[in-house]
Amino acid sequence: MIFGRCYIIKELQINEQIREREVRLIDSNGEQHGIVNIKKALDKAVERDLDLVKVAPNAKPPVCKIMDYGKYKYELAKKEKEARKNQKVINVKEIRLTPNIEAHDLNVKARRANEFLQSGDKVKVSVRFRGREMGHTNIGKVVLKDFADLTKESGVIEKHPRLEGRNMTMFLVPKAE
Repeated sequence: MIFGRCYIIKELQINEQIREREVRLIDSNGEQHGIVNIKKALDKAVERDLDLVKVAPNAKPPVCKIMDYGKYKYELAKKEKEARKNQKVINVKEIRLTPNIEAHDLNVKARRANEFLQSGDKVKVSVRFRGREMGHTNIGKVVLKDFADLTKESGVIEKHPRLEGRNMTMFLVPKAE
């Protein structure tokens, strides 16, 4: 759960923090001992020099497991770190055009967009209309279509050209290989 910019990690209840009278007990080996009194469950955990951890608080009765809590937290953190390492961050790069852009300028912008697409980023292409240009939005569609044709080797259109206020935007994504 994210609160503001800080991450709030939900801690599990362990040992004396567990307030229920009876719990369903699971051994450190995975064996079920059935529904037992909390004192008896705590005694078994202390006897093995481990912690009693409430793993399913919403169950009736709650499920508790005998385990090494420090080791459990370490393994969870390790798995989370591994998952973060494997995910790919996709950035959105923006390229701005005008309706009366020259062919060479369009080619230069298209080459730059191809570089972005080949590096795995999304590209937002926008055409800005000023003043009387708002009466000729069809020219902006033609410019965006030409731009899409120039970048078709490395990208495909995710969202087709759409007018939003004074801007017409289109999104390109890298081609799946």
